[in-house]
Amino acid sequence: MTTNGNKEELLQKDREKLWHHMSPHNPNPIVAVSGEGSWLTDIDGNRFLDGMSGLWCVNVGHGREEIAEAAAEQMKTLAYFPLSHSHVPAIQLADKVAEWLNGDYRVFFSNSGSDANEVAFKIARQYFNQKGEPTRHKFISRYRAYHGNSMGALGATGQAVRKIKYEPLGTGFQHVPPPYCYRCPFGKEYGSCNIECAKIYEDVINWEGAETVAGVILEPVITGGGVIVPPAEYLTEVREICDKYGVLLIVDEVICGFGRSGKPFGHQNFGIKPDIVSMAKGITSAYSPLSATAVRADIYETFKQPGKNNHFRHVNTFGGNPVSCAVALKNIEILERENLVERADELGIQLRHKLDELADHPNVGDIRTFGFMAGIELVEDKKSKQPAESAKVTQVIAECKKRGLMIGKNSDTVPQYENVLTLSPPFVTTDEELEFIVNTLKEAFSTLLVKNYSV
Repeated sequence: MTTNGNKEELLQKDREKLWHHMSPHNPNPIVAVSGEGSWLTDIDGNRFLDGMSGLWCVNVGHGREEIAEAAAEQMKTLAYFPLSHSHVPAIQLADKVAEWLNGDYRVFFSNSGSDANEVAFKIARQYFNQKGEPTRHKFISRYRAYHGNSMGALGATGQAVRKIKYEPLGTGFQHVPPPYCYRCPFGKEYGSCNIECAKIYEDVINWEGAETVAGVILEPVITGGGVIVPPAEYLTEVREICDKYGVLLIVDEVICGFGRSGKPFGHQNFGIKPDIVSMAKGITSAYSPLSATAVRADIYETFKQPGKNNHFRHVNTFGGNPVSCAVALKNIEILERENLVERADELGIQLRHKLDELADHPNVGDIRTFGFMAGIELVEDKKSKQPAESAKVTQVIAECKKRGLMIGKNSDTVPQYENVLTLSPPFVTTDEELEFIVNTLKEAFSTLLVKNYSV
């Protein structure tokens, strides 16, 4: 591994040179040095089960040598070629993505989820312009949702804390309340409501003027904003509203895609067909940067019409890099060969059942799962549903880490509502490792116990 002297030298350089993501500088970060399966090892030799698959992305697990070998072979053959022309891995991957989507799509490759959504917005606006509807430029997103860090994607994002000190952002983005049954924005309860969370789209489209609305963008489930799972009918209703008003439905599958939902893509759990699909993360299981925007074939055809500036004038130097495409192809091969999408579905069912054991804890307000991911919403007490103080959330995360489990939370989202713990383990998690995850969570929650309560 390394000596303490080497560690201290590295940490000092870290403090002097490295800008950490999403936090004030952490003077004592975990310095990871290796990974295998669901586990990470740090510079001191401590092992942690990666309960978040990195950032919702290492779906096939760490340490896959055959992915590294595929990357190396591609580097030796053709390390780079721009997609203003073409190369074999990109052709093969576009075909495979369309197969997984089970539809006639054309695929544009980029680097990240933010990039993929920016491409979707630009395509939608240009599409309507070339159809003779140039006033259609607005997009409707949801509060609590995250769609990326760039100015347009952050404009679509409905998380106030992410935007502080960066506004004004990309314009033309409107937001609707989330389908949040636990804290229904409409004061209803599921089963006795009229799915107002979906029907609000029709109101907003009309209030904005249907002739100005280009698209609706949503994740199948709001992931980083707190794992907010919609009612079963929700996406069907939104799809019908989009069709009624000629609005494109853009589904952000950056996290839900490539098996996380227990199906190839999260929207397939709800039986709908998007017009545009953005994806990243699980496409390579984070072994190499890559994202994609898949567009309905008939939309693509409008970009082939003769005329000045009718082509899509967007370029990405590294988007669809041959090495990343080769990595994605090997990653998808592993997902298929090892039946990992089905395994994710099975693990998700087990996780839901096991997490129910925490439901009676006085600080657990709601437990939400979708495929092999979970959100546990912490409260001060069940009756008031007052969000738990940040100290309680931090305490559970720290107690898990102390026991060798890394979990997440909905950081930097909505003021006073950053109270949801998140789980998104690799699909290679074993039954025994799943038991470890849940038992560790139970032990961590036991440190919050009030008198007369035991887990």
